[in-house]
Amino acid sequence: MDLAPLTASGDPRLTAPVITTADGFPRSVLRDRHPELLAKVLDGVPYPPEVRLAVNGLLQELDGSILPLSDSHADAAQWAEWSAPYLGKSWYEVPFLWAENFFYRKLLGATGWFAPGPWQSVDPFGPQKDAELAGAAVQAELEALEQLGSLPDSQALDSLVLAALWGNRADLGFKIQRPTGDDGAPEVDNMIADQRDALLPLLTDASRIILITDNVGRELLPDLVLADRLLVGRSGVTAWLHVKPSPYFTSDAMPADVLKTVQRMVDGPPAASEIGHRLRNFLSEGRLELVAHPFYVAPLTYDQAPPDLQKHYARADLTLLKGDLNYRRLVGDAAWPATTPFGAVTSYWPGRVAALRTLKSDVLVGVDEERLAALDATGEAWRTSGRHAVIQLK
Repeated sequence: MDLAPLTASGDPRLTAPVITTADGFPRSVLRDRHPELLAKVLDGVPYPPEVRLAVNGLLQELDGSILPLSDSHADAAQWAEWSAPYLGKSWYEVPFLWAENFFYRKLLGATGWFAPGPWQSVDPFGPQKDAELAGAAVQAELEALEQLGSLPDSQALDSLVLAALWGNRADLGFKIQRPTGDDGAPEVDNMIADQRDALLPLLTDASRIILITDNVGRELLPDLVLADRLLVGRSGVTAWLHVKPSPYFTSDAMPADVLKTVQRMVDGPPAASEIGHRLRNFLSEGRLELVAHPFYVAPLTYDQAPPDLQKHYARADLTLLKGDLNYRRLVGDAAWPATTPFGAVTSYWPGRVAALRTLKSDVLVGVDEERLAALDATGEAWRTSGRHAVIQLK
């Protein structure tokens, strides 16, 4: 990854500058969000003095020059290669996607995630994840599943796709009660690209489905319920749930988070418990498989995915790709004109791929020119507010 403009794979005439941390939203992430995140990590886990010193050292580094990794974990040599162009530079003059990834990799090194000892494999974000999973919001989501069985299959599937799209934007009960979106519902008013009409038949017909997850808690729950809906009563269907192999971007799901969430469902109200038990069986039977590939914690975009993952994507009938970060990696973290066709920047994907994304960063493609003009005219920071979403299909 470098600062050379990105070129659209489907049209080499389309180029866009790589987004950097120099100003705007990316700068605010490094300047404001990352220090707050480090404070929460130290508040949530009783790390010993040497770990706290290392974490505070990372905080100080954000105001200075980028330093190399201080650990020698198995991926350190690869990170040295990825980092070589940026070492010694300010954190505020490098590609945004790379900077975020390197920050999280350095945080894991500082907290002892990799090193033999008592803090190895201790999730620095674990207390935050566990609190959400045990909280009232997730309990309300589990209770809302009691309503799901009364819906026709097509309506239930539509509701679950919307729930998987919006995550924390609106609760699952709201989706089930108003699955097609009444006037004023965020599903209708705030969707700026919606290809559900093409996506839903693909979901119904697909026998090999990949779901690349995003966050835990209220966002992982509808993903799991959607996976259950795609598998139940369809013996020839297999689904792969792609998660992160290590803690990443605070709340991204790992295998342990999936298992905790399934158990939370098993222990929940009757409808949730029934789904949870089915998911356990699907995992045991191999019809639902967890994939935690190291690519998912690398500072790379999907067109740089290794051959084994490319073959996996190619064999699937459909890949559902969740969340803002996955969207940035799919289309390239660049300042594309928002009217750039989605297909032009995703034509490299070896199969069918759908992006379910709530907007929380500047990157965006595939928007109608008239809708774009109307959104820009509001004067709001609509690209980063989390109030708008897209469902796009290639």
